[in-house]
Amino acid sequence: MPCRDGRTTPLTASVSEVRASRLLSVLLLLQSHGRLTAAQLAERLSVSPRTIYRDVESLHAAGIPLYGEAGHAGGYQLVDGWRTRLTGLTADEADRLFLAGLPGPADELGDGDVVAALQRKLHAALPEPLRDRATQLSQRFHLDTPGWYADGDASPELARTAEAVWRQQRVEVRYRGWRGEVTRVLEPYGLVLKGGRWYVVATRPGRAEPATYRVNQILALTPLAEEFDRPADFDLPAWWREHVVRFRARLHRDEATVRLSPAGRERLREIGSDPVVSAVDASAGPPDARGWVTAVLPIESLTHAHGDLLRLGADVEVLTPVALRERLAATAAGLAALYAPGGPPALHAPDGPSTR
Repeated sequence: MPCRDGRTTPLTASVSEVRASRLLSVLLLLQSHGRLTAAQLAERLSVSPRTIYRDVESLHAAGIPLYGEAGHAGGYQLVDGWRTRLTGLTADEADRLFLAGLPGPADELGDGDVVAALQRKLHAALPEPLRDRATQLSQRFHLDTPGWYADGDASPELARTAEAVWRQQRVEVRYRGWRGEVTRVLEPYGLVLKGGRWYVVATRPGRAEPATYRVNQILALTPLAEEFDRPADFDLPAWWREHVVRFRARLHRDEATVRLSPAGRERLREIGSDPVVSAVDASAGPPDARGWVTAVLPIESLTHAHGDLLRLGADVEVLTPVALRERLAATAAGLAALYAPGGPPALHAPDGPSTR
């Protein structure tokens, strides 16, 4: 299907295109690394050594000064001093330059192979001193976008969402929101990766202001035959920055007065957001004889505050609002009963024969 600018971006390359790209990758890998075995080349390109043997024969036939040496220290190598200035960036690779340093997100988008080829070509195009520096930097700095307790935010519909963004194509989605499942027609303006989670910024036909949708909450996506006109002045990074500011302003609509132990205050610095920690620092009174301070902290809701403050255990005491204090007291009473000596009453009779 042609893009809006008339270029063709096929979802899958033909066999000849794939082989041509791989031959160029073999050439650039040897140019960058000096000498590599067939097994090493095969591993980097996710093919079999037999495929590498055929590729080397093709490069020989094309007049590339390439030779191989047998033995433990052997491998394939270009003739000393021979280099090519050909990098051969494809349209897909050029489109994905912004992902060159993000292999994880590139994999989630289904572009891992394209970005890997792009990295090889960019690396090979650098002069030798800069190429060595780039290699050293890649071994010293690594960006891992997902959080500690998740492997990423991949979704079965992420690649198709990205394609709809690129093609400016309307989609119908079945979406799981906090109020339940809904069906929406969306005009997707862009994708954002925030804290390891993918969001699509989209508007609904007839509505001017875009909204954000968590991509892994899209249960089903159907591309529609209709294209839409993306506003020429829509700046995705600027819009997202303003969205984050608005979100944080809405996040804390109430406040709680609490007492914090020294340990609780330190723990709050680890688990609390920057606005919460700043508010406590600004409002904390002088410590009492035990080091406890009274402070005011912003809260989003009673439910969120209840869950967050439970993480501080007995190192926090809520003074107001009373409803939050009562919730925490009820939870503490329930925990005390659950963990009382003897434990809770058995819900089921134990297995096995009874004794008298």
